[in-house]
Amino acid sequence: MLVVRRVQESDLDPLFDLIQRAEFGLTTLNISRDELADRIHQSMFAFSQNVTKPSGQVYVFVMEDVNRGAVVGTSSIYSKIGGFEPNYSYEIETSIHSSVDLGVHKEIEILHLQEEHDGPSEVGSLFLSPDYWGAGFGSLLSLARFLFIAQFPKRMEREMIAEMRGVVDSNGVSPLWSALGSHFFQIDFPKADTLTARSKKFIAELMPEHPIYIPLLPEAAQQVIGQVHANTRPALALLQREGFEYRNRIDIFDGGPTLHCATDQIRAVHESRIGTVGAIASQIESEDQNTQVISNASLDFRACLGTIAWEDSGAVIDQVTALTLELKVGDAIRSVSLKPSTPSTPSTPSSERQASQ
Repeated sequence: MLVVRRVQESDLDPLFDLIQRAEFGLTTLNISRDELADRIHQSMFAFSQNVTKPSGQVYVFVMEDVNRGAVVGTSSIYSKIGGFEPNYSYEIETSIHSSVDLGVHKEIEILHLQEEHDGPSEVGSLFLSPDYWGAGFGSLLSLARFLFIAQFPKRMEREMIAEMRGVVDSNGVSPLWSALGSHFFQIDFPKADTLTARSKKFIAELMPEHPIYIPLLPEAAQQVIGQVHANTRPALALLQREGFEYRNRIDIFDGGPTLHCATDQIRAVHESRIGTVGAIASQIESEDQNTQVISNASLDFRACLGTIAWEDSGAVIDQVTALTLELKVGDAIRSVSLKPSTPSTPSTPSSERQASQ
């Protein structure tokens, strides 16, 4: 049985060992053990407080294989980006160039640097051990966060974003960084990736504020703008099913797309069902046998995959789910289906630069 729960101090060593396996481009996981310890302490403090509005709290979750007692995944929610340190991104805009004499009218895409001080909430830092890919475990790790958001909406901003990892090869080479950022920072992509996890001050100091004309970039760089790393495509597809959209914002380093969604319009948020445990049975008999993400409704958050039967007297769950979520009859419980009943139409970057998706 796998459970997603809030991080604890005792998770430091196994979680640090886990994120050492993360690939290039997972910026928020490219941190030292001391920095991870600090993030865990920040998260524990955030979970312990009576928060009435978002102010930059970080909520860190881990996925534990209960049978092995092993931490096999992690994900996070950042209640607000910007503020003390602004958030930077490129917005793709269209510049019009025309000449009546020559009969020329050109629409040219440009990259315009955006500096955001009062930003939205963000879901990120998702990493699952490759040993656990498949069987819905990645979906559990991602969707569990949305059940937490549904239960504690005042802790979040009205808008949620997700910054997706861009195209970076196994040697840490990013085509966009090689064509653009490297000329101003004079360091390689892995070094820049490491620095942004610690401070973004150097971005304001060195990144050019003038628009960058996309057609002037090498073809290899143009082709990765708005594209995601191959291993990130399942996460992209999941978030698109949940209602997240691409709105012409990309990462300034690797060019990965930023997805947006109104927090209360995230599918798993507004479709989740809240109630109380009416009974705990040895086996669930329900007409609706589709797999659900099930959670408690506590700040001592726990979520797992399972089957739940909603009846007039409350939710009926099996004994394994009850033990995993530490629930008893009368406790509050929330659930949502693993997949939406009606597929959504994804919004993606232009087909010229997104042909592979």
